[in-house]
Amino acid sequence: MRNALNRLFQTANTIILGKPRQIRLAVCCLLARGHLLIEDVPGVGKTTLAHTLANLLGLDYQRIQFTSDLLPADIVGSSIFDGKSHTFLFQPGPIFHQMILADEINRATPKAQSALLEAMEEHQVTVEGQTRSLPEPFFVIATQNPVCQIGTFPLPESQLDRFLMRISLGYPDSRSERALLKGVERAILLEQIPVCLPADELLTLQGMVKTVHVSDPLLDYLQALIRFSRESGHYEYGLSPRAGLALLNAARAWAFIEGRDAVLPEDVQAVLGPVCAHRLRPISNGGAGPDAVVSPMLEQVPAV
Repeated sequence: MRNALNRLFQTANTIILGKPRQIRLAVCCLLARGHLLIEDVPGVGKTTLAHTLANLLGLDYQRIQFTSDLLPADIVGSSIFDGKSHTFLFQPGPIFHQMILADEINRATPKAQSALLEAMEEHQVTVEGQTRSLPEPFFVIATQNPVCQIGTFPLPESQLDRFLMRISLGYPDSRSERALLKGVERAILLEQIPVCLPADELLTLQGMVKTVHVSDPLLDYLQALIRFSRESGHYEYGLSPRAGLALLNAARAWAFIEGRDAVLPEDVQAVLGPVCAHRLRPISNGGAGPDAVVSPMLEQVPAV
């Protein structure tokens, strides 16, 4: 399975050029059983990354285009009257797939956004009083345009907190962009890529990630970071217990990807920005990027 994971990275890097760290973070997020938010300007490959991961993992994939007129029933489904049986039959919505791409999620109203909350947290949806389970594995990869762009609705904190990580792709470097301009269209390449890590193997790897050892000193370091976010005065509010669990799970997955059976401080530091920056609101310099948001934590909290 380790070889399959390496093939997955190698193949993904042929589709998404020049972004190996972002690809590793995205896979780390999935191995940690988390949902991923990709925030960036249009046209840099956010949707392509989601589609690439779905193809490489062989997952049942569904794209939902979020717009201002989208309703919760358009996501989770609804009951429709059947004239033959004279009963109402439930028609499942697109949420009933293994991987959901919530494209441009912040172009939908908060009412439509809220339809994902239960699904992301509990892997189930409640429609008309009946709870229905979602398939396993289940992931939401959402793309988001910068909130300064026209027609966007900022995600509330409760929605942001459901995403294990938030990453940005950014513009490609000159060499990668030249290869992109001269190469085959990404849509054609996506049709040709093989399944590198089937869903059953992915579930097995997720179980292996849970066995990665976390020492007491490492937990002391993680708790010190959380405590700093709450007590330092750098942020309006600190990290929640859910955020602490998210950081621990992501650090375990990063250590696993790096081939280690125990979490080191550098594993926590590698995922700290993607996991925590969207959960924190700095009192000053609120428009800073993820690295700047968490830099006081990295600089002032000593590692074990």
